[in-house]
Amino acid sequence: MTSPAPQYRKAILWGGLLGGLGDFLFAFFFYGWKIRVFQTVAGGVIGRDAALAGGVPTFLLGVGLHFAIGIIWAALFWALSRRVPALIRHAIPAGLGYGLVVFYGMNSVVLPLSALHTKAWPPAWAPWPIAAHMLLVGLPIALVARCYATKG
Repeated sequence: MTSPAPQYRKAILWGGLLGGLGDFLFAFFFYGWKIRVFQTVAGGVIGRDAALAGGVPTFLLGVGLHFAIGIIWAALFWALSRRVPALIRHAIPAGLGYGLVVFYGMNSVVLPLSALHTKAWPPAWAPWPIAAHMLLVGLPIALVARCYATKG
């Protein structure tokens, strides 16, 4: 029998990586196959101008930050699911709803507080990115959490 600690680590890691991968692929298909897409993520830490002038190193920083953020969102879902077991029992609607939380959390809290200083509210109406966050970020995080919550 596997101890609970490795299960939650796996749920957080795999949920974050899969959710991050879904958003990564969506971003490149939606915004174009340009390194600038993830340089902008790095811009949240070092500023837009420095990130865009940084070439491949700031692209790699942006990719690393992107996946780290995905793992943080997965950790938050895991922690919430420990307090609200219905999130695991009803992982599909919970995951779709969590995708909305991630989208609005990033656009209304994280990005305005970052070095990018985007407008906090209201976030721009963006149906494709919203749908992508629901299906490609929130849903994988919730399904992976359900998978590991039921193991052991």
